[in-house]
Amino acid sequence: MPIPPTMDELLEDLLARIERKEFPPGSQLPSGQKLADQYGVSPATIQRATARLRQRGILIGRPGRGVFVAEKPGR
Repeated sequence: MPIPPTMDELLEDLLARIERKEFPPGSQLPSGQKLADQYGVSPATIQRATARLRQRGILIGRPGRGVFVAEKPGR
């Protein structure tokens, strides 16, 4: 069984996926549960990671709709 990524590794991978346009500006990220399953971490870990990316202006949370990549992701 693979070792789950650290928080820093998770953040860097999400950023790389955004930069590669796997998640293009304006797109919705998969659900927290889907991402947790993909990365082998808890949904709470995904929530903490996406909260950090929201603080940096890279992601935008839309209540009741999900988490989206900002139209002009900041750093």
